[in-house]
Amino acid sequence: MDARDIENRFAFHAATTEEKRDAHTSVRQQCRQLADFLNEKLPEGREKSLAITHLEDVMMWGNAALARSGDVAP
Repeated sequence: MDARDIENRFAFHAATTEEKRDAHTSVRQQCRQLADFLNEKLPEGREKSLAITHLEDVMMWGNAALARSGDVAP
């Protein structure tokens, strides 16, 4: 693995524009909306816990994609 790739993966990537901050907010809001829906509709148990945990992963990786890239998709 290239050293620049390691550096990029572990560096802090602040949202440098309002557009990027808005994109991060949108990802969080959409994931939260789905989390609320799943919490209401799914029965308690391991599967529900995993669904919510993986949704947290989706949010984290979505925001990582935004933070690590130079551009925000339209």
